[in-house]
Amino acid sequence: MTELLWGKEPVRTRGPKPAITLAQIAAAGIAIADAEGLDAVSMQRVADDLPVTKMALYRHVPGKTELVAVMSDLAMGGPPELPDGPWRPMLHAWASELYDGFMRHPWLLQSTIGRRPLGPNELSWMERGLAGLSGSGLTGGEQLDSVLVITSHVRNIAQQSSTFPGHTTGLTEEDMTRSLAEILSTEAARFPHLVAAMSTAAGSENQGLEFGLQRILDGLDLLIRSRVAVPDRIETLPVDRRG
Repeated sequence: MTELLWGKEPVRTRGPKPAITLAQIAAAGIAIADAEGLDAVSMQRVADDLPVTKMALYRHVPGKTELVAVMSDLAMGGPPELPDGPWRPMLHAWASELYDGFMRHPWLLQSTIGRRPLGPNELSWMERGLAGLSGSGLTGGEQLDSVLVITSHVRNIAQQSSTFPGHTTGLTEEDMTRSLAEILSTEAARFPHLVAAMSTAAGSENQGLEFGLQRILDGLDLLIRSRVAVPDRIETLPVDRRG
């Protein structure tokens, strides 16, 4: 799988030139997943949509697991160019772009979890996020954990906000808000704190993305400032042991 992710297809030494490429196969799989969800992707379905024989796909990719891995890295694309300057706006822009990517391809929330080989685009996203923390004073482990925490928050909000093709209730955000308001109008005594909070809440369900992201960045800011404020070496005065 690693070889496929990094563009190292099996070398063909004989036979006619393939009619399709791995990139074309992955693009067809992405189109299916975007429209109908990841469960709709199969080797036969991709072959039908191209159209080629199913066996033609197996000349490029062993099966669906490997195909989804290539699809995921291709769908993620390369990371954004971050603005020059302080680390905080750089990471904020990085997180916002990551969220937009998940919203364009919600099935990525399913396909990019767990221990698995990573492709060049996914690693490039990690590299770009870490670049924002370069020179911050954080250790390498802390930088990696910072990117992980931000990514986890973005994934969580995207998962709550996404409508997965093939796994949808058919409700919009407005439908959900209206339904909740109707319930609370008759159950206010049972949920007083929820009613009170909802009465002053404003904005869309995605406001949690910005709120949580800012709190994470606030915490990183405190940690980074503490590293700058503490000198690398503490000078101590000699102890007078006379008397």
